Order: sequence, then structure tokens, then C-alpha cells
Amino acid sequence: MSLIARLTSSLGDKAVVTDPDVLDSHRNDHASFCTAGVPLVLVRPSSTAEVQEVLRACSEYGVPVVTQGARTGLSGAANALDGCLLLSTSRLDRILEVSVEDQVAVVQPGVVNSALSAAVLEKGLFYPPDPSSWEMSTIGGNIATNAGGLCCVKYGVTGDFVRALEVVLASGEVIRTGRRSVKGVAGYDVTRLIVGSEGTLGVVTEATLALRPAPEAALTAAATFLSIEDGIAAAAAVMASGLRPSLLEFLDGLTARAIQDYRDMGLPADVGSLLIAQSDRGPRAAADVAEIARICTAFGAVEVAEASDAEESRLLLEARRLVNPALELRGVTLVDDIAVPRSKLVALLNGVGEIGAKYDVQIYCPGHVGDGNMHPTVVFDRDDPAAESRALEAFGAVMQLGLSLGGTITGEHGIGKLKRQWLAQELGPIELSLQRQLKSVFDPAGLLNPDKLFL
Repeated sequence: MSLIARLTSSLGDKAVVTDPDVLDSHRNDHASFCTAGVPLVLVRPSSTAEVQEVLRACSEYGVPVVTQGARTGLSGAANALDGCLLLSTSRLDRILEVSVEDQVAVVQPGVVNSALSAAVLEKGLFYPPDPSSWEMSTIGGNIATNAGGLCCVKYGVTGDFVRALEVVLASGEVIRTGRRSVKGVAGYDVTRLIVGSEGTLGVVTEATLALRPAPEAALTAAATFLSIEDGIAAAAAVMASGLRPSLLEFLDGLTARAIQDYRDMGLPADVGSLLIAQSDRGPRAAADVAEIARICTAFGAVEVAEASDAEESRLLLEARRLVNPALELRGVTLVDDIAVPRSKLVALLNGVGEIGAKYDVQIYCPGHVGDGNMHPTVVFDRDDPAAESRALEAFGAVMQLGLSLGGTITGEHGIGKLKRQWLAQELGPIELSLQRQLKSVFDPAGLLNPDKLFL
């Protein structure tokens, strides 16, 4: 009996897809530069037991498994390889429990981030991680990459909210890591190891997530500066002020002008940088925003807008939300996500400008300035082979720059296929070897996402 016949017999026709058009549409995530193979089959299990059956069968037949969520990733971690089985979590989409007393949610991996946020808000609770793709991306994918988002500066990343996991190993065995309680230090922290492992160690089938009380109403401020240096200095002063903004975002001048060209936001033609900050402290938010405005003015802001209500806050935030569509109109985008110490941000941004000039490409640099995680984005014409080659060289140079400044090649997007060649440089030979050994402990035959993370 073939693998497909076995899975069809045990899971049913609806769970096993071999239609070439459907398979082709599931070959890759949003990392357009990463190669993607032709999968053998797409399987959509609806329970942990069915995931176990899929992995047991793949282990017996020696077929590699690539787990996919919504495929919104930007590093190729969900890309197919030739002859693989694509394991979709789309039918594992139930919110199993929301506990007000314990302030936790128990969910399956196919739950969309925004759906979870809405469900817990109905009970006066808050799930803070909010990647830009939160209206599409799934909790399983967020866990796989340890996703971040705009609120990280105050609340942290996905891993900070994962209490416990149910994971199916390559053998089909099930383990439960972590615990529901707030505290727990028994043994190695396997939960933290699974978070960010990009589907290379097991398939997450259930997650217990910590929640917070719902935040109070938020207000926003936006400040324009004539230089990068002034905007970064103001951001540093805001972070040093003790205000703890719930959001602190930065756009360099190139990005701000691209947004202005895309939609009139009233930004001046000579804008050097744009800083957007938010406070979610309800009655205290107006005072916080006023203090942020004062700080920005002291550090050279030429204009500061302070929102007085939720609608004005939404309009001020719109500039940040428009980054991706504005840049995509200008050509193909190659998105980096390096993170550096905040003290190195000016050096990073100036260095990115020098790299753009050296390779004759446009590099736009928005990012989460509050935690030093920037998204240098190389934009070019893919129909021009010479421009594509320069763009790829510039992309690599930006990662080298991030490492030289004491940073990392990925703050929230993961390694996937896109950044494998730089992982060894960041980790060094001993740690890289140790990580390979950990992979082999969980997945001795190397069947789980085998062409990701490591070259």
C-alpha cells in the first residue's frame, strides 16, 4: 500500500489532497526568493491522533514532512521540497478553553491570531503578541518562528506567553512540555526549545498560552524629524523616560516618502525619519502622549501630532500599516529582520544607507525601534538580473552589518531557507554542532522540515 492510499484509508478523502493545482498553491510562503519543491501530497489532519498517524506513516515510508500554517512567513520555513508531505494545521483550529481564573487560553495551532485576540477580549483578557500578519497568521506559525510584532516593546514575543505545548514527534509519539502554572522549573525547558524551531523538532498540536488583563484605551503620537539621528535619539529618550510605550515604531526617510507617495499622509518632502509611539494606559495615556511629544520636540522634531481619541490614533498608526503595500508597488521586496542593541541603531541605519549606495539598490528601513528590531527592505526590479544580483549581495551585507554590531540575523522572522548560510556564522561551530545534535535527538531520521535552518 502506498503512503497516499494508507493516509486516505485512515484519514478520509477530504483530508488527503493530491490535486496538482492545490499542491502548487501550497508550495511556498511569502519569501519569494526561496526555492520550493513539488510536494507529493497535502494532508489536513483534524486531531492529534490523526497527526500521529501521518507522522508514523511518513516515518515508515521515509517521506519528509513540512508543517504549514497560513504560510505568511517571510523566510521560506514553510516551503515544500520535492516529494514531501505538506502537513497543514488548517483544520486544527479550535480554541479549546479560555480561563479567566488562570488567565490562560488552550488552543490548537490553526487558530488565527486575531481570532484568539477577539475571543479572549470578550472575557476581559488580552493576548499581546501581534505580528503584522495577525489577521491571517496562525498561533502554530507564530510559535514556530517565535513571532513578534508591534507590541513587543512592552509585552514581549510569542515565546514569553507559551506556558505548555502538546507536540507530536517524528515517531508519532506525543509529549507534553511545560505546564499550566505560572511557575515551573522542573527539568530542561523543552517548551522554549520547541518555540522558534520552525517545525524541525515536532508538530505542535496544542498550546497553553498566558493571557493578560485587557489593556486600557490607547492613544498615539507621531513625530517627524529631519534626520535619522534625531529620530533615533528621541526614541532612546522615550525608552529611558520610564513611560514604557506599548508601541514604538520607526520609519526612515525613504520609507516615509514611499508611504507619502502611496497615500497622502501629510508628511513633508524632506522628512528624515518618522517616530510613532503609543500608550495603552487609559486615563493616563493622554499625559503619556504629551510627554512623548515633549521629548520628541526636545530632540528636534519638526512636527508632532497627538491623538485625542481612538480614531485619531488609528489614523496616525496607518502610516506604519501602509509600509508593505507602499514598498511592494515599487518592486520586489527582500525583507531583512536584523536586531541590534538600541545603542547601535544609528550605526545600523547609516550602514544600511552605505550598503544601498555601494550596491546601487534602494533599501528602506522601517522597524520596531523600541527593541532594536529593524526591517531593512531591499526593493528592486526582478526582471533585471543585474539588479537582482546586487539586491541579494546587499541583503547579505546587511546581515553581516547586524552581526558586526553585536546583533542577530533574525529578530522575529526565523531562519527558514533564506538565512541558512548566515546561521553558522552567528552561532559558531560548537553551538551549531550542538543544535544539530538536538535536532537528531528529536528527529533521528531527519524527516521534519529537513532543508530548513541548517545547510
